[in-house]
Amino acid sequence: MRINIPTASSITRSNQTYRGIVDEYRPDLAYYESTYRDLHSNPELSRQEKRTSSIAANHLKTIGYCVHENIGGYGLIGVLKNGHGPTVLLRADMDALPVRENTGLDYASKKTMTDSNGTEVPVMHACGHDVHVSCLMGAARLLHAARSKWRGTLICLFQPAEEFVTGARAMVNDGLYSRFDIPKPDIVLGQHVFCIEKAGAVALSPGPVMAAADGLKIRVFGKGGHGSMPSLCIDPIVIASQIVVRLQTIVSRELQPGKMGVITCGKIQAGTAVNIIPDYADLELSIRSYDTRVQKQLLDAIERIVRAECNASRSPQDPVIENSAHTPVTVNDVDQTESLKTSFSDFFEDNASAMEPLPGSEDFSVLARAIKVPSIFWMLGGCDPIKWDEAERSGKIGEIPMNHSAEFAPAIEPTLRTGVDALAVAALTFLRLIASPA
Repeated sequence: MRINIPTASSITRSNQTYRGIVDEYRPDLAYYESTYRDLHSNPELSRQEKRTSSIAANHLKTIGYCVHENIGGYGLIGVLKNGHGPTVLLRADMDALPVRENTGLDYASKKTMTDSNGTEVPVMHACGHDVHVSCLMGAARLLHAARSKWRGTLICLFQPAEEFVTGARAMVNDGLYSRFDIPKPDIVLGQHVFCIEKAGAVALSPGPVMAAADGLKIRVFGKGGHGSMPSLCIDPIVIASQIVVRLQTIVSRELQPGKMGVITCGKIQAGTAVNIIPDYADLELSIRSYDTRVQKQLLDAIERIVRAECNASRSPQDPVIENSAHTPVTVNDVDQTESLKTSFSDFFEDNASAMEPLPGSEDFSVLARAIKVPSIFWMLGGCDPIKWDEAERSGKIGEIPMNHSAEFAPAIEPTLRTGVDALAVAALTFLRLIASPA
């Protein structure tokens, strides 16, 4: 489906128009750099983003947006109705991760919070959501200031709980598109900072760009007893260990070569003391794929192996396998992505490139799938250009701290400027532009 955007006038598609608007109305970024440092120093876990949400909401209210808060948790939208035209939704996520920061930055997080299990944990913006919030705040101001240049409706959405891949669905289920006096978006747009590319760069491609993700919680049962008498017990830790090793053969020996699949066991918990064989062991898995057939193959194989290993070890009861999370493949609409590629190529020139599909996952596309409209998601470079060039010369790009690392530290500039510009250019690509008088 294509959005009906006027294209007859060269003004509408002119690189000079986009650059002129962005350069004229780009706000002083010093404020957003300061905001970024503040957000980075004060991260908040998923479903606890109260302070971050308040900062974004107050900013939008000050500018002049109509703001609706506490949607699906701490989610919010700022709405700017500006005459007849398409409706464009820009999205940023807000939550941080339970990671102890090790960047050495003077604005590094030293914060701890109580997680959903009641455990006190360190908290860090190790995935760049502080960048996303700051960029969308800046783009919201730019596009509001430039409202004489376009017509339509702009929705700026700040989403909670992306790291749980539940926040987008929570906002939809809480009436995002039904409770408020807003038109249905014609397109949903978003970006994500990654340090697998240098700051100042944007990358965009049509089709699948991020994987589907499934989370599984598995409990395997044994027969507990004294650690000195394993023959009288059934050890669930051994069962769990065999399962983890055997799961790795699914991708290497069952999946067709060339098909993408990832199975990661990120968490094992069992036992209370060194000399006690416990009654059960818990595993948590993350599964990634690019298409539904591979997804089903992986999930079916995991269940088969878990049950077979339990049976082989004489487990006293069947394992419990629970699907704890699911998010679909992030797929960029082909036609609309081609339009945005043209805008990005013209605006960013050599700093715009093709985006390779990533095995990570996002719940961003839920916002578009829920109302059956196209969406586009692009990559924003975040690695300090000097460090990137040094790593490239020495063949050590793989050693650059990536997302979810305790040392993840995007360069503030030119990352923020590029992110603000990218969101603004993307919105202007799909809003109705107004030609300036000759």
